[in-house]
Amino acid sequence: ESVDKVDDKIVRVDEPVLATNPSAYESYLYIIVGCASGLILVVGVLALSCYFYYVRPRKERQTQTADFTGSLTNLSSTKSGQIYFRVDTPNNLTINKNASHYSSFRGFLNAPPVSLYRTLSVPAHIMHAKHSAANRSSDTMSDRTNELPIERRKLLLQQKLNEGTFGQIYSGLFVADFNDMSAESKIMIKTVSDQASKLQISLIMTEGMRFYSLKHRNLLSLIGTCTDDPKRPLLIYPYMNGGNLKHFLQTSSSHKYSLDGQIHTFLTQDLVQMALQIVSAIIYLHKRRLIHRDLATRNCFVQTSDQNSFLVKVADHALSRDLFPNDYHCLGDNENRPLKWLALESLVKREFTQSSDVWSFGVTLWELMTLGQQPYFEVDPFEMAAYLRDGYRLFQPINCPDRLYDIMICCWNAVPEARPTFPQLLSCLDDFHQTLGKYI
Repeated sequence: ESVDKVDDKIVRVDEPVLATNPSAYESYLYIIVGCASGLILVVGVLALSCYFYYVRPRKERQTQTADFTGSLTNLSSTKSGQIYFRVDTPNNLTINKNASHYSSFRGFLNAPPVSLYRTLSVPAHIMHAKHSAANRSSDTMSDRTNELPIERRKLLLQQKLNEGTFGQIYSGLFVADFNDMSAESKIMIKTVSDQASKLQISLIMTEGMRFYSLKHRNLLSLIGTCTDDPKRPLLIYPYMNGGNLKHFLQTSSSHKYSLDGQIHTFLTQDLVQMALQIVSAIIYLHKRRLIHRDLATRNCFVQTSDQNSFLVKVADHALSRDLFPNDYHCLGDNENRPLKWLALESLVKREFTQSSDVWSFGVTLWELMTLGQQPYFEVDPFEMAAYLRDGYRLFQPINCPDRLYDIMICCWNAVPEARPTFPQLLSCLDDFHQTLGKYI
């Protein structure tokens, strides 16, 4: 309290007191809390947006999996649109016998290997080689070359069909007797360019001799060699009018191809029939203790006929290796390898077996169903081993039947012993081929 004098009168003046209106105070408090809550909400929304648009997709690409049982729970995608499924089975040492993918194929895995003569889709008359594999292994390259000489004057080079980094393929004629031009045969001739080194020439000759003396309907064997000019040796093969199978598939846009000027459409039955012929050729090689090591559509050639049918022949490495430089990569070991077609054990341990050929066939079957697309296009070659170890595999192609994709998945099992054999693949594919025929 204080006392002031006003006109000689004493008046008591109370000390000023701050306003304490409860309603006004609560209004200020609500405004402050509301602003803080709104700010927190905005920050939260921004954080969630960042998570869903940036963080979560990255985590999904790295950690999500596609269940081997067929329920596609997770996947990994790339900018190019290719999707790689991750299966659990390759990371395990045992196979889930109850899985739907496995059960659809289980009957063929457990059944005894079928005779080649059971197959109706693929002519099974297999001609035996002149020599056994044991005898062939002791032959030197010069010995084999001397047994396959063709005089240069009997060879006529015509149109250049393909050209690679150091190799060229021509169409040509082989004239056995100039007095009888009806005896001429159309051929393919593989030679080297002027830039080829001695090492590259030796590599082509060595690889070209791998199928020396082998005879099979679905094997493109060497007819002969011409080494009159050591710097430009010639490898002679039977002519295949459809050319390289990979090129043939890639130029067949929208599942259509040209045959004698007419447009035809690829059917799944056609592609399965091609796969059957490839399997038949590999069975023949394996019976002779030969591992292909580079099975792919680029190492197959196709012959078309007026009956709208295809004859596919598996070739050696020499004919097409340098025509597809993007299919081969070097991991610093000074050796170009088809990394994206190799089995995991071949990639990591350099182990090549009949089972590793099965893996490569799975990729080849995928190529057939995609008309020659590049497998694992967006995967860095240096990351392939880790990618496969983590269980990632190629996606199911569009319009590819589930049963064919089941076969691919079984071929890509990380455990070599768990993969199907080629006789089992022959039986399964032949059965599926006949089933397709019932609906066409």
